[in-house]
Amino acid sequence: MLTPKQYKLLMFIDNFIKENGCCPSYEEMKEAVGIRSKSGIHALIEELTERDFIKKMPHKARALEVLKIPRFKPREIIEEEKKARQALRNAAVAIPLYGKIAAGTPIEALADESEQIAVPYEMVSRGNFYALTVEGESMIEAGILDGDTAVIRKCDTAENGQIVVALIDNAEATLKVWQKNKDEICLIPRNPAYEIRKFHPSRVKVQGILSGIIRKYH
Repeated sequence: MLTPKQYKLLMFIDNFIKENGCCPSYEEMKEAVGIRSKSGIHALIEELTERDFIKKMPHKARALEVLKIPRFKPREIIEEEKKARQALRNAAVAIPLYGKIAAGTPIEALADESEQIAVPYEMVSRGNFYALTVEGESMIEAGILDGDTAVIRKCDTAENGQIVVALIDNAEATLKVWQKNKDEICLIPRNPAYEIRKFHPSRVKVQGILSGIIRKYH
């Protein structure tokens, strides 16, 4: 089993060579491993060479070849990676807040890039996102209430049953369940007091799919 610093250096050298086609400098190795002295890096290289993880290329300055990668990571490296992942999950990401969207009567969607809102990283880790403030009560049976912030993943297609931001006639936006039939689009509320709205497919565009809801309690 390699020590954490041996493992870090070996993996850094391997990844650097694959990405750049050459070996990293001693300064780059020092920064990657967290060692201040060149002699410390030299000692690690010697240790990895003696254990047949790397080989020095003859007649070339600081040229190394990675011979093998260990099957198992040092326990300390595993713990460091767990802490890093947990810190990332706990982190917040700022996304644009584009104003208000109706969950009852459609209103014009206003895209104001100047205002942002912080949301959990896990909610927006894959894709491009924006947020809208919900107005109205047409989606209350889906757990979406007036005043909630809807986190939306940008896309232009949706599957039947997904909750989407639908843009109607390039002017109005609404948050509804998407249902596409052969010759019409149905925008379905989740409140029996509201009617299903039907449109020709040419009149409706998907602007995004609901990823999550953020609610403030006063």
